[in-house]
Amino acid sequence: MLDYIIVGNGLAGIAFSETVSKKGQTFIVVSDQSQNSSYVAAGLYNPVILKRFSGLSNSQQQLIDLQNFYNALELKLNAKVNFPLPVLRRFTSVEEQNDWFIAADKPVLSRYLSTNLLFDKIEGIYSPYGFGVVLQTGYVDTGKLLTKYADFLKIPNLLISETFDYSQLHIADDHVKYRNITARHIVFAEGFGLHNNPYFSYLPLDGTKGELLTIKAPKLALKYALNASIFILPMGNGVFKVGATYNWDDKTDKPTNEGKMELLQKLDELITCDYEIIQHQAGVRPTVRDRKALLGTHPAYKNVHILNGFGTRGVMLGPYMANQLWCHIESGTVIESENSITRFLKLYPK
Repeated sequence: MLDYIIVGNGLAGIAFSETVSKKGQTFIVVSDQSQNSSYVAAGLYNPVILKRFSGLSNSQQQLIDLQNFYNALELKLNAKVNFPLPVLRRFTSVEEQNDWFIAADKPVLSRYLSTNLLFDKIEGIYSPYGFGVVLQTGYVDTGKLLTKYADFLKIPNLLISETFDYSQLHIADDHVKYRNITARHIVFAEGFGLHNNPYFSYLPLDGTKGELLTIKAPKLALKYALNASIFILPMGNGVFKVGATYNWDDKTDKPTNEGKMELLQKLDELITCDYEIIQHQAGVRPTVRDRKALLGTHPAYKNVHILNGFGTRGVMLGPYMANQLWCHIESGTVIESENSITRFLKLYPK
């Protein structure tokens, strides 16, 4: 008997698989890779919500877990996927500069917001008011990570590449069985695919579509990630990712002309050099109304669990939340109330 069946091999699924592996337990993953938001994601991690100059709960522990997790995974996969990189916040006025210094005085933000503003001219960027520098930031190459991890799982036959068939799941008091596979527990980490899950479809996972461009701009001399009305992320060799849009109505993963035009309009207001579009992608982020994660155990089945709802912060939340869920399952520790699915218990159909 295995310890876990894990459904989904995106950022959440990988985080839980590796947590289980580190504990010396056994698992198998079922995934058809139909939910591509992890592939499309820019993979930025940032402990500050720059739009509101506010911090995130447990951000420092999340960053510690993140670095430990991805550094170990790089060794395991023999592939570089974690790229620490400062984030520059482009100021549009003196008032924004003042707001930056006020925020930098807050204890929850002081370690992340540098008080040394950057006024260096960056070729290709219009920036008359300079930049603030966010520390302890970076990005994970999510496309490379997901591809390498899937390949890694295939060697010992730990990945079943198929659409999960819920009708084939049988739940007993002390185990679950999927087809001919028996395990103590099953964890669903399906992203937006949760809507097809009869066990957790009552949860209010809204989903937010995001679109992303990859451009080639040889004269854009940007070495750090840039945060403005959009983000620009340097990938090397004059290639940059540009994003992202937020659409709460369209739940498809098809790129749209409207999304493309929105990104191009904001990009043209930000940079002053020529560029060409290399790629246009879209995906549906697994978001929740209150912008918190979905962790926990099914109200009626003690061996059926969920790890979902990371929104735009899957890279940063994944390792931290996966460990929290594992401790809850194996040791009965209480999940943080803001992320526990018990907050939606009243929605569960009796």
